[in-house]
Amino acid sequence: MGANDKFSIPEGKYVDIGEVAGFAQRVHYHEMGTGEPVIFLHGAGGGASGYSNFKGNYPQFSRAGFRSIVPDLLGYGLSSKTEEPKQYDLDFFIAGIKGLVDQLGLKGITLLGNSLGGAVALGYALKHPEDVKRLILMAPGGVEDLDTYLAMPGIANMFSIYKSGKTGAQAMRSVMEMQLFDKTLLTDEIINERSPIADTQTQAARSVLKVPNMTDDLHKISVPVLGFWGVNDAFNPVSGASKLVDGLPHCRVSLVTQCGHWVQVEHQDMFNRTCIDFLQHG
Repeated sequence: MGANDKFSIPEGKYVDIGEVAGFAQRVHYHEMGTGEPVIFLHGAGGGASGYSNFKGNYPQFSRAGFRSIVPDLLGYGLSSKTEEPKQYDLDFFIAGIKGLVDQLGLKGITLLGNSLGGAVALGYALKHPEDVKRLILMAPGGVEDLDTYLAMPGIANMFSIYKSGKTGAQAMRSVMEMQLFDKTLLTDEIINERSPIADTQTQAARSVLKVPNMTDDLHKISVPVLGFWGVNDAFNPVSGASKLVDGLPHCRVSLVTQCGHWVQVEHQDMFNRTCIDFLQHG
């Protein structure tokens, strides 16, 4: 994994996954380690990428004996982008990950997803259950109606900044501050990583994403699920944790105090330890 001066994040590998939604698509990803595959799925927002979301996590999983695969969802990071907002629905993101899984020949995958990435993990498990061995979810989307998400203060603030036309590091910080309970963790490094990537995103990626409420279908997911939810989350209501527990047959969810929308960043050591124990012992 070598740095490239063209980008604000290290450049990893690319895989061509064929045509999705009428366009040839390429997925960018980082990879480390060997063993059972764990695919890390990042959330939405300006400058989002797999590396930026999970750089403090996936190396630890690799050292514990797992093959960590950290893609950029289609439309994000260094993966393919399109201007067509109608294509940025859940099926579009799932198809991107399915293409990656098939091209890499992966079996028995664990999907680990935060926010939008959690919705992609749930949707993937419903659509391609034969591929999935486990899920790890951090405040996943896809368990509320759209109006509920749009009313959350973090999301309302994000769209307000998008509509203002503000760009650059200051706008990025204004969006990102509500991700975290502890604002001191929002370092200049994070802002400087994400701001240049945000400038490459299309307006479609900044529009309202079309993610259905999958609550009524959760009972169909039979694999073991580990969940986390920050009680101070300003983007996804913490009441969603009960929906996971009530709907998923084999699910355990930890409510994390003094934690916003990024449990893997704010409580990194606890998150890594708990996930690795789940992967090793169930």
